Amino acid sequence: MWNFCSLFKNDCQMMLAGKFFLVAFGSLMIYTLFINFGYVNFMNAELYNVYLFDPKGTQQGISELIYPVTSLEELNMALSTDANGVGIDASSGTPDIVFYFGSEKADNHRTDYALSLLRQGSQYTAQIVGENTPELKQRKEMSCELLFIEIIAVGFLGIAAVLFKEKQMGVIRVHAVLPFHKNLFIVSKIMVFLLSDLIFAALMTVLNVGFHEAAGILPDVLVQTTILSLIMALMGFGCTMLLKDFRQFSLAYLVIAIFAATPVFLSANTSVKMAWIGWHPFYHVYMGLKNAYFGMPVTNPVYYLFFACGIAILFQIVQKAFHKEMGKEG
Repeated sequence: MWNFCSLFKNDCQMMLAGKFFLVAFGSLMIYTLFINFGYVNFMNAELYNVYLFDPKGTQQGISELIYPVTSLEELNMALSTDANGVGIDASSGTPDIVFYFGSEKADNHRTDYALSLLRQGSQYTAQIVGENTPELKQRKEMSCELLFIEIIAVGFLGIAAVLFKEKQMGVIRVHAVLPFHKNLFIVSKIMVFLLSDLIFAALMTVLNVGFHEAAGILPDVLVQTTILSLIMALMGFGCTMLLKDFRQFSLAYLVIAIFAATPVFLSANTSVKMAWIGWHPFYHVYMGLKNAYFGMPVTNPVYYLFFACGIAILFQIVQKAFHKEMGKEG
C-alpha cells in the first residue's frame, strides 16, 4: 500500500510539473465559455423557417413568421436551399408537412413548430418530445460531445507525454530494479488519469447543465466516464510502451482518434447511418454517455460485462508490453 501511495504521489507531482492539470483546467474554462456564451446563444436563434403553399387560402390565423410561396416549385426550391426548413403544402385544403428527414425527435419538433405557427388562432398544443427545454438539451448534448473528445485526447496524449518523459529520464529503468509489484506502476498511472477525468466530468456537468440538473445525472455520467477513461488511458499506455518515440505515437493517435470519433459523431448526430456502427465499441460508450446525460442510464448487464472484459484484456496487453519494456531498460 505504501509503495502505491508513493507512486501515486510521484505521478501527481509529475503531472503538476508538466502543467497537465493547468491545461485540463484551461480546457474546462474554454468549453464552459463556449457552451454558455457561444453555442447556446447561437442555437437559440430561430432554428426553422416555415414555408406555406396555400393557393386557395384555406388556412386562417397563420403566424407572421410563416413565409408564403406561390407554387410547389418555389416550395421545393426553398427547402432545397434551407435543409432545416419546414414546408406546408395546403393545396388540397389539408396541410401536409414537407421537409428533409433528420433525426426522429428533431423532425417531431419541426413538425410541431410549423403546425403551431399555422394554427396559431386555434391554440394548437405541440406534442411533448422530451422533458428538457431546448436550451438544456443543447447544453447536455454539447457537454457530452466535448467531454467525450476531451477524454479521448487527454487520456491518450496525456499519459503518453508523461511516460515518454519518464522513459527519457530513466524512471522505468529505476523501477525495474525496485522491490515492489510492477503492476502498481501501471495502476498508479491509470488511477491518476481516471481521477482527473472524473473531476473534469463532474465540473463540466455542473458548470454547464446546472447543479440541480447535474445532481440527478452525475452518478451515471461518471460511470460512463470511468469506462471511457480506463480504455483511453490503457490504450495510451500500451502504445507508449510499444512505440519508439512521440512522433510514431502521434501518428497512432491520429488514426485512433479518427476511428474513435468521426464515425461515432456522424452516426449519433447526423442522418448518416453506417450499417457496421453497431460493432464500434466507442459508439456504444458515446451513446451510454449521452443517454446518461439525458437520464436514461444503461441498465443492460451485457454492456458492462463486455467493457469489463475489454478493459481486463487491455490491462493484460499493457502489462506484457510494460514488462517487456522494463526488460529492455534493465
